[in-house]
Amino acid sequence: MRQDSNLSTKSGNVLKNVVYSPKKSIFYSQKLAPYVFLTPFLLVFFGFYLYPVIYTIIMSFQEILPGQIKFIGFDNYAKLFNPTFYKALYNTTLYTFWTIVILIPLPLIMAVILNTKKMKAKTFFRACIFIPSLTSTIVAGVIFRLMFAETETAFANSFLSFFGFDPVEWKQNGATLMFLMVGLASWRWMGVNMIYFLTGLQNIPKEMYEAAEIDGANTFNKFRHITIPFLKPVTVYVLTITLFAGYKMFEEAYVFWEINSPGNIGLTLVGYLYKEAFQYNQLGFGSAIGVTLLIIVAILGFIQLKLTGFSSNGGK
Repeated sequence: MRQDSNLSTKSGNVLKNVVYSPKKSIFYSQKLAPYVFLTPFLLVFFGFYLYPVIYTIIMSFQEILPGQIKFIGFDNYAKLFNPTFYKALYNTTLYTFWTIVILIPLPLIMAVILNTKKMKAKTFFRACIFIPSLTSTIVAGVIFRLMFAETETAFANSFLSFFGFDPVEWKQNGATLMFLMVGLASWRWMGVNMIYFLTGLQNIPKEMYEAAEIDGANTFNKFRHITIPFLKPVTVYVLTITLFAGYKMFEEAYVFWEINSPGNIGLTLVGYLYKEAFQYNQLGFGSAIGVTLLIIVAILGFIQLKLTGFSSNGGK
């Protein structure tokens, strides 16, 4: 018994020395641990996000030439409001509108269909719809560009001629070029949004549907009164990322016309920024475009969250 008590005393002293050692207690501190885990995020946030944003805002008030920087106040912003900027803003807004119209209802409907019990080969169809998101925008855009070329032998024009229609110059018209850009984005991101909605559907309690069936609700009523309300957080999230992705779109336009499209029919805000800042070396003016784009997206994001009720009550 004495030996056991001596052993327990010694082990207690050892544990006490280990746990309560001044050096080791720092790493076991509940107050310090959160800051240790947050440090990498804070370093990345300040170094790769906050600092570039602040420096871009400062640059937007400057005229930057090789070896010369001059403060010019709001001249870059005054020069910003021109027909080219309005055209880029119109193209970007129209593109964002159509991606929202397509990339929210269609993925939702596909997710509901793939979530039903009667659906066969669910995994196969999920993979087929999701795989396009793994492809590069440039690679997919080159394929689209070949399929919708202006020649009569291109896939799209061959298909139209089969039904007696004339060939279409897809990249020469603003409406058809917008169709190509929206089609490329929809083809790539349809599967991602569908996965978001599938995840939300699987979190809806099955008892809700069973109770609705007992009360005599049909499929449409269950979709309207159960599925839609429960998917509101997911829908708002998908709407938010689609809105931001639309206004920062660059690759879909670049792959068809690069920067210099006829009549600026393919020019977007990010494309306009790239053109002014890197082709014409007007970094100050390009920074003003970037800051204006940031303000536009922030205002639209706030309005969207306000209208959906997520800015005040957490989406409840």
